[in-house]
Amino acid sequence: MPSRDKITQPDAVPFRAMTLFLVLTFAIAWGILAAFIFLPETMVGLFGEITGQHPLFYLAVWAPAISAFIVVFRWSGLEGLRRHIGRALLWRCSWHWYTFLLLGVPLVFFAGSLLKGNLPDFVFPFSSASSFLIALGFIATKGPIEEFGWRGLALPLLQRKMAPIWAALIIGVIWGLWHTPAFLLSGTEQSAWSFLPFFTGTIALSVIVTPLFNASRGSIFLPALFHFILINPVWPDAQPYDTYLFALVALVIVWLNHKTMFTRKCSITQVVPARGGGPIARN
Repeated sequence: MPSRDKITQPDAVPFRAMTLFLVLTFAIAWGILAAFIFLPETMVGLFGEITGQHPLFYLAVWAPAISAFIVVFRWSGLEGLRRHIGRALLWRCSWHWYTFLLLGVPLVFFAGSLLKGNLPDFVFPFSSASSFLIALGFIATKGPIEEFGWRGLALPLLQRKMAPIWAALIIGVIWGLWHTPAFLLSGTEQSAWSFLPFFTGTIALSVIVTPLFNASRGSIFLPALFHFILINPVWPDAQPYDTYLFALVALVIVWLNHKTMFTRKCSITQVVPARGGGPIARN
């Protein structure tokens, strides 16, 4: 296990750890879903039909977080892992970002539904408050957990080598491709979706969340909140117009944050924050 002094260095988790992270992330998720695709009878006989609520589907979704935890522990030990997870408690950020998250994101879905022409048919999709809260609980423990990997580890590592805009685009492409098996497997939520709009959307969302991550000094809570709001089941069906609108939003956010998106000066490059909450942005 690494010494306690080692994890105080900004590069405690080296850039080459990105390879291990990606290998583990794809191996876990693609391995599970590929087994159901190519060995359906065997897997269903052993584990039952795959659905979005199946424990193995959760394991596949958690692959980026699990891989990030393994990587951080490999180079930084338990103390480094504790600090990495502690980023989920960072919540301070400009009120502009909170306004966007809490009001702007829902507005995109309702605007997309309006463009699609089905907004007049929108009804609250839950019969009771308890069923709604239960659904939110499942949602909160699924997709948002990915952010420990995508934003918590991959983004800081890539920002050591390139400006945030390029890191965002690369992660968006990887993020989109990582979901591919879910589109090929019946029983998953993605099996009913079109891949190209989704893939385009992941790139746009990756661009949007990158300046949020940097502005919040490496918060994992805020990207996870963004992820949670995006997959909230209460929003009206707006596909594919929500994707088009988020692409437009991404362009606006890049324009508003162009001074930081095209330079590494204010980028968060540490996977493990320094002891005592010291500076974690690149100077």
